[in-house]
Amino acid sequence: MLTIENIEVTYHHTVQALRGLSLEVPDGKIVTLLGTNGAGKTTTLKAASNLLALENGEVGEGRISFKGQSIMTIQPDRLVQQGLFHVREGRRIFSEMTVEDNLIAASYALDQRKAKPDYDKVYAFFPRLKERRKQIAGYLSGGEQQMLAFGRAMIARPELILMDEPSLGLAPKVVAEIFDTIKRLNQEDGTAILLVEQNAGVAFSVADYGYIMESGQIVMEGDVEKLRGDKDIQSFYLGMGEEGGARQSFRDVKHYKRRKRWLS
Repeated sequence: MLTIENIEVTYHHTVQALRGLSLEVPDGKIVTLLGTNGAGKTTTLKAASNLLALENGEVGEGRISFKGQSIMTIQPDRLVQQGLFHVREGRRIFSEMTVEDNLIAASYALDQRKAKPDYDKVYAFFPRLKERRKQIAGYLSGGEQQMLAFGRAMIARPELILMDEPSLGLAPKVVAEIFDTIKRLNQEDGTAILLVEQNAGVAFSVADYGYIMESGQIVMEGDVEKLRGDKDIQSFYLGMGEEGGARQSFRDVKHYKRRKRWLS
């Protein structure tokens, strides 16, 4: 579904954000991309959706393809119409419009595929949005705004969703609801998802495969069960010590960055 091959990304022609990064999202699978702040996760998603130019960024080397076709020169709006939807970090919605109008606006992504928007499906997934469909979106709670951002993606009927930090700033109960919806959409519609997330526990609960990023590079990858069983992943991302499952702080485990095997 999505293939990123050995890409180099720079901002302002000077700051290198990604260095030889490669990853794949198979058709119908959920792939998670984990890493510390500044590792390059969001940049990876922006490269895939061609949003880098908005921030003076560019892909200097490498190749990005969607459904086997190079997409590096395709405008972001055309990518959405072709089935790639980017749910950006920070719940990017039209805050001065109603919930209903936000969903209607997303339906313009369907023009090329001549499909009808399925508002009822979004409301079935998120009953609270139906209750608030005439309400101004800016007055929704953080969780409801995230539901609306997700609902806008569903209206576009994407084959691939790039999802950036959907748990950010949300209560655990709402996070569980959002991730249940991610899994449900994948299982029912076969939608592929590339998920950037700092909460490794919830990411691993839905993903099939995972990549670990550091300093703009992939340093580890594998099936979720393999990653979940790795002691370094347990220590740093799952907060578990090597003995007895005791939680550890970043101070206790930050030495992992210096381990050569991450980049071996």
